[in-house]
Amino acid sequence: MRGNMGNMNKMMKQMQKMQKDMVKAQEELQEMTFEATAGGGMVKITANGKKEILDIEINEEAVDPDDVEMLQDLIIAATNEVLTKVEETSNETMGKFTQGMNLPGGMF
Repeated sequence: MRGNMGNMNKMMKQMQKMQKDMVKAQEELQEMTFEATAGGGMVKITANGKKEILDIEINEEAVDPDDVEMLQDLIIAATNEVLTKVEETSNETMGKFTQGMNLPGGMF
């Protein structure tokens, strides 16, 4: 009986450490910045790990009053790409913690 309590305490300590590590990883992820470009660098979007857009850079050559639609498409493409990068990195980072715990990976 005594051995079981020891194992339980050990398991609880491991769970607490993992929880702290998860919180730290999540905080680090939110501080990271991600960049994506479209149109050969005509449009560059920067986002953080919280999926917030921080910056949009548009090369003046991309600004054509006769083709505003192309610029809009470039902005959409770069934005979607940067958000995909955030999502993939988030899944990779947080996936390390959810493996083997039978938690759905999309929880984070």
